Amino acid sequence: MDFVSEMKAKAKSKSKRLVLPEGTDARTIRAARILMDEELVISVTLLGKVAEIREIAKQEGVNLSGINIVFPQADSSLGKYAHEYYELRKHKGMTEELAKNEICEPLRWGAMMVHLDDADAMVAGAENTTGDVLRAGLSIIGMLPGLKTASSCFVMTNMDPQYGVDGAMIFSDCAVVPNPLVDQLADITESAALSCREFLGVEPVVAMLSFSTKGSARHDDVVKVQTAMEILKSKNVTFLYDGELQADAALVPSVTDKKAPGSPVRGRVNTLVFPDLNAGNISYKLVQRLGKAEAFGPFLQGFAKPISDLSRGASVDDIVTTCAVTLSRVK
Repeated sequence: MDFVSEMKAKAKSKSKRLVLPEGTDARTIRAARILMDEELVISVTLLGKVAEIREIAKQEGVNLSGINIVFPQADSSLGKYAHEYYELRKHKGMTEELAKNEICEPLRWGAMMVHLDDADAMVAGAENTTGDVLRAGLSIIGMLPGLKTASSCFVMTNMDPQYGVDGAMIFSDCAVVPNPLVDQLADITESAALSCREFLGVEPVVAMLSFSTKGSARHDDVVKVQTAMEILKSKNVTFLYDGELQADAALVPSVTDKKAPGSPVRGRVNTLVFPDLNAGNISYKLVQRLGKAEAFGPFLQGFAKPISDLSRGASVDDIVTTCAVTLSRVK
């Protein structure tokens, strides 16, 4: 079974509730119908003006039967959501009056639905920037205990089957944090390990990559990876990892033996953590194009509850796939 089919089967088995804040986007409306028809969700909620959503659905030939439509400004939960938002943000100077206005913004409303367990997951980004989605998630849903950094991963599949899990691996971070600080790099590594468990269904074996292996080069960028390693050691994380490693030392056992003898990840790496966004973004695209691999993502990681970001150029199929992946992560 391929990755998308596996994620859809997992989502279907969980029967969870999804909120799509961009309810007036035609692609999102069409995706909502597919999600319901394929029984990937038990319910889906579109946010926006009811008449506008219905008109767009009519133009697209989409039957809205069974799909929830919520207009925040007129919804009975407005008072509850506004008060909770005020409580979450009052330390930042939020007032109750301002909270009532701001919570009606669809991304915030969707995040609040997830925060208050009125929905299990949120997917957005077809009309909003990644920054917008991240801000809503960070301010309302927050991070997993012990983490402070939101990041992303790609699931790379159809690579040489001798690597990863039959040719599938996690690449992180390739889309969110441009130049992570030491503690952020440690957070990204933890999040990537969790993504490996969720997406590949195996115990993570993580290589923290660099242009240096075990001190073969001296540079501040090398020290950053080494120090992030020390943070992970101090936290006693429950997954295998090693670094700093060059890519060949991470992936090829004979090279590992020469450059990093005794490495616990020898021949077993299924998760690659890049030292910065330049390295991560360039690498996944090179592997995708030159290696003819499939790249799924980016998927947000590190949040307390599942949310995902979309490309603003996302197709209907892209939205459905991202929703299935996001729903598969719900506990």
